[in-house]
Amino acid sequence: MEQRKPRIGIMTSGGDCPGLNAAIRACAKTAIWSGYEAIGIHNGWEGLLEHDDEVLNVMRTSGIIDRGGTILGTSRVSPLRVENGVQRVKDRFNVLRLEALVVLGGNGGLSLAYKMFQQGIPLVGIPKTIDNDVVETDFSIGFQTAVQVATDALDRLRSTAESHHRIMVLEVMGRDAGWIATYAGLANGADEILIPEIPVTEERLEAICDKLKRRKNRGIYFSIIVVAEGAKLMGHNVLQEEHAGEDSPAPRLGGVGQQLGEILEKRTGIETRVSTLGYIQRGGTPVAYDRTLATAFGVKATHLIKTKKYGEMTSLKGVRIIGVPLAKVCDGIKTVNLSAYNVASKFFAQ
Repeated sequence: MEQRKPRIGIMTSGGDCPGLNAAIRACAKTAIWSGYEAIGIHNGWEGLLEHDDEVLNVMRTSGIIDRGGTILGTSRVSPLRVENGVQRVKDRFNVLRLEALVVLGGNGGLSLAYKMFQQGIPLVGIPKTIDNDVVETDFSIGFQTAVQVATDALDRLRSTAESHHRIMVLEVMGRDAGWIATYAGLANGADEILIPEIPVTEERLEAICDKLKRRKNRGIYFSIIVVAEGAKLMGHNVLQEEHAGEDSPAPRLGGVGQQLGEILEKRTGIETRVSTLGYIQRGGTPVAYDRTLATAFGVKATHLIKTKKYGEMTSLKGVRIIGVPLAKVCDGIKTVNLSAYNVASKFFAQ
């Protein structure tokens, strides 16, 4: 009788981002070369609840390293919010004969993964989010691509801003952390960067307006401002809509860029235009950095399973790829290093 091979399950949970397919490819192929079978779980935890999965062989995972999105699909379904969901997941896990799961997720997805690990599901995590706000890792899959997309947009806005003598405001993603806004703004040389970590007081709004007027008086007839969607304009309410996240409702943000643009135009008298990147930041071909990071994370995740280091997450620390406890992901989010942000403020003050 032929001996059955051990099996590893792979899933993506939560929002998509560039680089997921590169990680799936690396994880599956490393598993296959290590004597495992790789099983792709469709649409996150929903796939285990609804018995939706497939075998990931070498052919299925070839030629996908440069593709955006995820060949497995994704969702924000949580077994903890479904009747008898945890037991249904365990039952399907056993039917598939899985040794462990690899869960690609952001803050919500990895926090949920840890809770499922506490429920008895052996698994490891891979951090992926364009927001780069997962703790215990320098970078997450998808972040560098999102920064490049935002930087390209800012570069294009600069030329039209200069031609029409306007203020251009670009709203980028970043609910609780302004990593994209900070890195893209620095790369573009934006005149102001507004992030959730530093609430925008009335005093700062006035200082920004004064600076923009000074630029015009000096003969610089355009300005570029990048604002994270979660930036807080103190004293000004931005409408938010509730939507269900992986484990709890969360506000759907948007509109701070438009509100900021209206304030700036009214107070400075300078024509102002606003653009919102939205989901454009999450789609398309991953840049080289995200492909290599995703590949390294995929290989490491499989090695963690081989050595039965369940309940850990792959992490980039300097130039090393290591495993760290998933429990630490639940401690909060990684906000922007303000010392790095303050380096740019020397230029913003002019």
